Amino acid sequence: MRGAKSAKWVVGAIVVALAATACGGGKSDGGSDAKGAVDPNGIFSIELGEPEKPLYTGDTMESNGSAVMAGLFSTLVDYKADGSLEMINAESVTTTDSKTWTVKLKKGWKFHDGTPVTAKSYVDAWNWNANINNAQGLSSWFADIKGFDAVHPEAEGAKPTADKLEGLKIVDDSTFTIELKNVVPYFGHKLAYIVFAPLPDSFYKDTKGAGQKPVGNGPYKFESWDHKKQIKIVRYDDYQGPNKAKNGGVVFKNYTTLEAAYEDLKSGNVDVLRQIGPKDLPVYRADLGDRAVDQPYSAIQTLAIAFYADKWSKPKKVDPKVIQGLSMAIDRATITKTVLQGTREPATGWVAKGVLGFQENAAGDVTKFDPAKAKELIQAGGGVPNNEISIQFNADGGHKEWVDAVCNSITQATGVKCVGDSKPDFQADLTARKSKQVKAIYRSGWVLDYPVNANFISDLFRTTAAGNQGGFGNKELDAKIAAADSAPTLDESVKQFQVIEKDLVNYMPSIPLWYYKVNAGYSEKVSGVQYGQDGDPILTGVEVKK
Repeated sequence: MRGAKSAKWVVGAIVVALAATACGGGKSDGGSDAKGAVDPNGIFSIELGEPEKPLYTGDTMESNGSAVMAGLFSTLVDYKADGSLEMINAESVTTTDSKTWTVKLKKGWKFHDGTPVTAKSYVDAWNWNANINNAQGLSSWFADIKGFDAVHPEAEGAKPTADKLEGLKIVDDSTFTIELKNVVPYFGHKLAYIVFAPLPDSFYKDTKGAGQKPVGNGPYKFESWDHKKQIKIVRYDDYQGPNKAKNGGVVFKNYTTLEAAYEDLKSGNVDVLRQIGPKDLPVYRADLGDRAVDQPYSAIQTLAIAFYADKWSKPKKVDPKVIQGLSMAIDRATITKTVLQGTREPATGWVAKGVLGFQENAAGDVTKFDPAKAKELIQAGGGVPNNEISIQFNADGGHKEWVDAVCNSITQATGVKCVGDSKPDFQADLTARKSKQVKAIYRSGWVLDYPVNANFISDLFRTTAAGNQGGFGNKELDAKIAAADSAPTLDESVKQFQVIEKDLVNYMPSIPLWYYKVNAGYSEKVSGVQYGQDGDPILTGVEVKK
């Protein structure tokens, strides 16, 4: 299974959120190659970009920061490849009605500062993360809980009327209850996400410092952060979870390009890559042999629309037909086969493969390449203002080649001028998104946070969702999502979201491009390297050779 710490926003042709538990699936050499050949205290390195922000559980939703947080924190639950839950810090998570949930903690767990992990550690953390005064980007994940509106009022400029979520109640040191506003049958799965991790008392004494030197409850503890150079975490020997580290720690080395990281891998200067850049895809299998990784995982690449941009909002809102037409102007089959060397699969919907509720051809014809129909739809929708668009992307993520190919396809098929809008790194890309500076369209990648189709719809296209950074909003769709979110059973919720996904073609909140694969590799120094359902290397299972 993956490891409950998935990074929602994908930095490059990659997803980075480190799985903290054992997982079936990735290509691996199976472990050490000889008895006594492994150093249990060995440190290995992995390529990483600079995290966008300080390392807070409530504000880390991009892949670079989440990679580190995944090693430092454990959540109540994780999930297996089949979608079922595994208890991590929780002894049990139970409900009889999908509205009131009871959590019992495993005893003996401690934070890295030696203080106990209790029910209060969770309740206080959730209250802090949810409070609007603390401006945490993932606060909307607590919107299901009774009393959220009081601690995080929706009206702009409004102040909270409470500092605690009414639905959270501490029963004793190892038990607390969660009362939701409505039935949410998949709420237990959501508890795998990093925003639901606990925080120690020391966090509240120096919250600014805690963002630079996090104190968690995970398999690794924080050691150092040399900004834009490296972050080091080391094994926490008192860790009580099932996913104890088989190594002494991890150094996250900062790279500005995937190509530079690959060269360092070949020369032995970095041990594990999360992804290979387009330039090296044709040769990496031959270069690395058995250490090359080629594996699908649950993530999708899309083109997100900046609906707030003047281009799409003035003098009137863009007609979805225009976006449908742009979608049909993209020759996904050729681009994935040539530019991306067969390492991606053309998407036919908005939900990634490998999660509950995935369905083929959910988008109907709009992901099929049809230049004539593309022109017809764009014209029927009133055309593209000034007959030109741009696609924003981060230059450190290996995107330029395919963005150029997508633009060429759109221009050749429709006559609409299309250019890439390159930002130097993922931080700059995210800053432009969050400050609403995207000119037209931006490259977006999304990896599962929990293996249910709701995660690719409700958490992206609800008007108030944390993942909705393009300004998309539709009250009719919000109502349908709310109904699916509160369906009486998980099965019914999944089915309702399947209907919603097929209906997204009428709204076009984004343009699906392709499903991801892990195309990565590792050095001769390490063994036991595997990648989880979220596409990330499973840090705790890596063994370092002597």
